Amino acid sequence: MTACPALLVTAPSSGQGKTLVTAALARRHVRAGRNVRVFKCGPDFLDPMVHQVASGAPVHQLDLYMCGEDQCRALLHEAAQEADLILVEGVMGLFDGTPSSADLARHFGLPVMAVVDGSSMAQTFGALVHGLATYRKDVTLAAVLANRAGSARHADLLERGMPENVRWLGAMRRDADAGLPERHLGLVQAREIADIDARIDRAADLLPESALWLPDPVAFPAPDDAVPPPAALAGKRIAIARDAAFGFIYPANLRFLERAGADLSFFSPLRDDVLPDCDALWLPGGYPELHLAALCANGAIIAAIRRHFQAGKPILAECGGMLYASERLEDASGASAAMLGLLPARATMQTRFAGLGMQKVQLDGHEARGHTFHYSRLETDAVPVAVARTPDGREGERIFRHGALTASYMHFYFPSAPELIAGLLG
Repeated sequence: MTACPALLVTAPSSGQGKTLVTAALARRHVRAGRNVRVFKCGPDFLDPMVHQVASGAPVHQLDLYMCGEDQCRALLHEAAQEADLILVEGVMGLFDGTPSSADLARHFGLPVMAVVDGSSMAQTFGALVHGLATYRKDVTLAAVLANRAGSARHADLLERGMPENVRWLGAMRRDADAGLPERHLGLVQAREIADIDARIDRAADLLPESALWLPDPVAFPAPDDAVPPPAALAGKRIAIARDAAFGFIYPANLRFLERAGADLSFFSPLRDDVLPDCDALWLPGGYPELHLAALCANGAIIAAIRRHFQAGKPILAECGGMLYASERLEDASGASAAMLGLLPARATMQTRFAGLGMQKVQLDGHEARGHTFHYSRLETDAVPVAVARTPDGREGERIFRHGALTASYMHFYFPSAPELIAGLLG
């Protein structure tokens, strides 16, 4: 039985500052010489990028629907074998969604630390904490940190109403220099924030010493013996787009491909003029709409990808990767540019969500899980080969096939469908 101190860092709602606080906690504990592993509840790509910078270790997603209980258990057990502290950042509010952050905490016995924005409250802060602590008896609210306190006196007012059975970890003062910039899909990617380390360090400096409290170790038993995945991609060379335009990649997906025997190489559609020698190509999601001119201007890589396609070699294009694979992409201002032209489709950015949520799809005889999160709409006469479904059975994203190209808005979680992914990229 492997045990390690662990906390699920949550909040009453989104926007309370839990991502920055989680990163600050990770950095402070790393400074103290601790090996810290951070996870993210839910399918988010952007917050984990910040946590990887803060902790110096890869950050995996934990989601009971998308990843499944067994995968979550295996990831936690593996982390606990080497870590001095495990931090799991929740998603939305503590009880929001199905499954929720609270469900994950209950499932694995994680004590909960709430980050509550106290900027517009005084004693009512305690009432809100009381509600979080008593709403579900199967979830333990162990501690609370007040965020965005205006002064020491303000922090005192926030503390006065605290329930006696919840530990007060102190207050973090407001500081614009410690904030993280955002855009339409969430935080700006960590690699695009030039002073990301300085921002995390500043946030870590703002944490009170009391916030470095360590809970009792949590037991993370070993998962049932699993049959190792067959080396279905042994000898296969897979090229993966990765840069400021294409960065939405689950670490678990890369690990899956490596364990399946694939040889991975990375390239930038923005900067590179040569496609790595490969048998298959993966175009993941990202922000191609923010880089229209650069993507369109890189004729050498466009020609190389088209040759790959014309040779009948597999391509998997997800969300932003699908937009890049389409004929033309128009941003929210009305500017547009020609893209790869592999999929007979045009895409247009919207100002509101066009798709959001968990998905599952039956494709090639296998069920795959993942999620969708986009602001664009795709216009195409192409007939989908499959249509995903939401957990409650509603129609989800379409999956298209054109030659050896498989394209969809859906971001696939590769470990959920090993045979399918091996077939798509094999």
